[in-house]
Amino acid sequence: MPLRLPAWTATLTWKSACFIVVMCCTLAAVLGALVHVAVTRQTVATARDKALGKLHDASRSYEAGENLPPDSAIDPAGLPASLRSLAVSGQRGTIVSDYEGRPVMWAAAPADGRALATAVDYSQSARTINGLDQAIIGSSVLAIGGTLLVGAFAVTRVTRRLHQTATVARRITQGDLDARVGDARTKDPARRQDEVATVAAALDTMAGSLQSKLLSEQRFTADVAHELRTPLTGLQAASELLPEGRPTQLVQERVRTMRQLTEDLLEISRLDSGSEQVETDLHRLAAVAERAVRASGTATEVVVVRDVYVETDRRRLERVLGNLIANAHKHGRAPVVLTVDGPVVTVRDHGDGYPEYLVAHGPQRFRSGAGGGGGAGGPKGHGLGLTIAVGQAAVLGAELVFRNAGAEEGGGAVAALTLPAPSPAEPGPTA
Repeated sequence: MPLRLPAWTATLTWKSACFIVVMCCTLAAVLGALVHVAVTRQTVATARDKALGKLHDASRSYEAGENLPPDSAIDPAGLPASLRSLAVSGQRGTIVSDYEGRPVMWAAAPADGRALATAVDYSQSARTINGLDQAIIGSSVLAIGGTLLVGAFAVTRVTRRLHQTATVARRITQGDLDARVGDARTKDPARRQDEVATVAAALDTMAGSLQSKLLSEQRFTADVAHELRTPLTGLQAASELLPEGRPTQLVQERVRTMRQLTEDLLEISRLDSGSEQVETDLHRLAAVAERAVRASGTATEVVVVRDVYVETDRRRLERVLGNLIANAHKHGRAPVVLTVDGPVVTVRDHGDGYPEYLVAHGPQRFRSGAGGGGGAGGPKGHGLGLTIAVGQAAVLGAELVFRNAGAEEGGGAVAALTLPAPSPAEPGPTA
């Protein structure tokens, strides 16, 4: 199984920190190596010149038959073999090696088939180079740490603004069209805007434009529904005066359908505007469910697995359940079963199931779809029943989920309504 990095390693802050550290380490390594090589070369050259100068004095003393200077001798015991061989072959040379526990710069020259060698203490030079290396490492660590802190501060300021912009975008997606980023850089025209401020300003502009268009559509829907109410009321009254017969029944049925559609449009308009007020009270969930089934006038089976008391708006809850029951009977097949299991109420039919788009994205207004038992957009459905159910559930703070039962469950469409904060079943107010 491939190794997966933690999610936080994908953040811009982490990537920026890694980039800063890598670049600082690379730069420190290159500069440190250049300084180390230059200083080491200069230090070695100085020690070599000193050793060769001392070797020159020793050679003059040897040729004159005088005593050799201190730390000079013919074939000394500590002379490295490679330098001894070079001197015996007739050449001069130098080398740094450890002698008696300390670094020494050796210089050797030929002397009658032997090696005349002299030694110069290299300890101070070695300490200088080691101190330089430690200084380079220490300053590099400090520079990397300081750069990382400054870079992290700068990047965090940018990412914080990006997170704020993303949060506002999510709030807009969830329906909060009043959400705005309000970046300070976009409010002052004289202040230069960076890329994040440009994105924030574009998001605020988009949200404002979207809010204006949606409000305009909501007003249009509400106005149309209100204007249709009066002629439809008159039309219904006129249809009652027609002589009895099949044509009259058809006219009256269409008028009732139009009036119901108008009322649904008005209800959706109120839900969209967020002007709905919830009047909650403590109710026994099973009793509310049974009341909704009786009001629907359908042959719906009620199964109570576990009853609870819930604090909710009974009228809105009955509206949600009534729409789910009506949709199941209209677009699904019997038997239709309503089940109360704690705070969860499910309405299930045994038809062909919901359309795929509805399960994936929820009900869509006025969308028609072929062959979907229980689907909001079946051939005969205008799709407002389930849309209203979802809107009223949101007002109640409940969650309404649509799914299709598997073949092992017998198939069918399942709508599950989960109510918030149930109270234990105990004597109290009833629906």
